[in-house]
Amino acid sequence: MYIHGMFKALNSQRIVVAAGVIFAASFAHAQPYPQRPVRLVVPVAAGGSTDIIARVIGAKLGERIGQQVVVDNRPGGSSIIGADIVAKAQPDGHTLLMGSGSMGTISSLFTKLPFDQFKDFAPVSLIGTSPYVVVVQPALPVKTVTDLITYGKANPGKLNFSGSTPGSLQRLTGEMLKRNGNFDMLFVPYKGTGALMPDLLGGRLHVAIDNVLILTPYIRNNSLRALGVTSLKRSALFPDLPSLAETGLPGFHAVGWFGVFATGRTPDAVITRLNSELSAIMKTQDMRERFVTQGSEPLSGPPDDLRKYFANEVSKWGKVIREAGIKAE
Repeated sequence: MYIHGMFKALNSQRIVVAAGVIFAASFAHAQPYPQRPVRLVVPVAAGGSTDIIARVIGAKLGERIGQQVVVDNRPGGSSIIGADIVAKAQPDGHTLLMGSGSMGTISSLFTKLPFDQFKDFAPVSLIGTSPYVVVVQPALPVKTVTDLITYGKANPGKLNFSGSTPGSLQRLTGEMLKRNGNFDMLFVPYKGTGALMPDLLGGRLHVAIDNVLILTPYIRNNSLRALGVTSLKRSALFPDLPSLAETGLPGFHAVGWFGVFATGRTPDAVITRLNSELSAIMKTQDMRERFVTQGSEPLSGPPDDLRKYFANEVSKWGKVIREAGIKAE
């Protein structure tokens, strides 16, 4: 009887504790979002396009949700360091990630990641895309992408190009251009656009691929010759400049992109709220004008749009990385 009574008491205690846990979880889930400032992790250094967009978006999101959105730059490891912070955060929507193009390449560049790209992040919303432009040193006797391909085939081993660092989307875009055009160019690594410009302007580097906004001043003062943009559509900054898809490379599409992610397992209600607010922000005239004047395309849509876009980027660049034999350095 004593033992039976003891087990009965223990079971009663377990029921009480379990009920308390369930009540606490339900209470926490029922709390309005957000409860405190939101941290927007930017996995790259301050000053670049991803950081600038994050700060603009963060300020407007903070106004709409009634809490400050704090931008936290955590560069390093090709975005892995910053992304890992978000992957391991509480899944409550108070820690977000400003994802960009590098997120679509790291699983193919690195043999092991500290997170699962598809399980540990919850897509919230696409923000926009930004095309690259292919430019050449004016002394090179080419005026179109078709000319470049023809010249490369006729002069094997003589062309070189840069697209910043070895694993960057700019470099990978160059590799895709080589394969689609069936010609060769030697990749020359630099630590960024600023580092490669002296060699490009001086003629030691023949071809470069970079963000259309960054290269605009050099194109407009005729220091560099633009051959085409890498988006399917033409850029608003250069409406007379054809896309690569128009110049003999059908379907060619390689752009930088931006999207907001939450931690995996974040409640659907929080994701829906964030998506609604971000979509409203991206549809304002102010935001659309900001993006267009920078040569970018503003986007919005349901979380599934970002999920599909991200999966496609991982697959597309994984194929390019494998075929080119590129490894992270």
